[in-house]
Amino acid sequence: MSKVFKKTSGNGNISLYLGKRDFVDNVDSVEIVDGVVKVDPSGLNGRQVYVYLACAFRYGSEDLDVIGLSFRRDIWIQRVQVYPPSDANLSKSPMQEALLTKVGEQGCPFFFQMPTNLPCSVALQPGPNDAGKACGVDFEIKAYIANKPDSADEIEKKDTCRLMIRKIQFAPSSNKAGAKADISKQFMMTDKPVHLEGSLEKEIYYHGDPITVKVNINNETTKTVKKIKVSVEQVTNVALYSSDTYTKDVCSEEFAETVNANTTFEKSFQIIPLLSNNKEKRGLAVDGRLKDEDTHLASTTLSQGEKEMQGILVSYKLKVTLSVSSGGLLGGLTGSDVTLELPLILMSPKPAG
Repeated sequence: MSKVFKKTSGNGNISLYLGKRDFVDNVDSVEIVDGVVKVDPSGLNGRQVYVYLACAFRYGSEDLDVIGLSFRRDIWIQRVQVYPPSDANLSKSPMQEALLTKVGEQGCPFFFQMPTNLPCSVALQPGPNDAGKACGVDFEIKAYIANKPDSADEIEKKDTCRLMIRKIQFAPSSNKAGAKADISKQFMMTDKPVHLEGSLEKEIYYHGDPITVKVNINNETTKTVKKIKVSVEQVTNVALYSSDTYTKDVCSEEFAETVNANTTFEKSFQIIPLLSNNKEKRGLAVDGRLKDEDTHLASTTLSQGEKEMQGILVSYKLKVTLSVSSGGLLGGLTGSDVTLELPLILMSPKPAG
């Protein structure tokens, strides 16, 4: 264990220890969250020590909570009593054994098992002038001293210590063939259509990798395809009281390719969606970060699809758009677009080892 994460309460009576802060969601199961709380019984005054793990949607700055408005909604919360221990025979994980060696006899282990239908850690990118904490889904472990478990909101700050953790998903190791689609569109004053076909070579792309789309066009009309636009859109579904969907362009390039009347065209185009090109876009979903470390565009949310998820769910689609004009006097009036959409998965690979 190379690093230990520790937070101590203001009065020094309890300390929270974790061996890691990233916990992996494998879609059908989530890694167990395990840690240790060091307890000094002399400062408890007959009270107990509890730990909770909460998955919450935060949609405002914490400093506004003082006016009596809650800008945080718990999606899921679980509490356990760690002192006095309610189950002394609890089996310990290797991580906890290592932490207990460091902490000593005052260490009390705890476990949490998250359900599979919780969202991953996602933040919504603030605007350039926004202050405070970003909106999004976060996970918090909090140890606290109290008379009863559900009084966490009434206790004093000096009796608490907390650490943020992340629930993350990695791309599956197997990668299937990518999506393929086609569309035909007929225009005013033409009796034949433009055929557009697009295909992706694979289903899953890693952050920062180029995405290649193969485009086939059969222009049976008298019109001209004057340019081809390839874009990637992030679709963010915020599912709380109701379901709101936001679509944002994260990458868009125009290619000055011409497809004349009654000709065919075939070519592959590459684009790379990067957060570094979208730093000004307020509300863009990014992978949850701890402190000020760098991050990237939010990964696609993978789910089993059985239970409804709350929080922030992210997906991506690639769009190919043909700009078609007829030329002549009516060029501007009878021109139009042909658009094709292909779903894709954007994620990080699972680290080696």
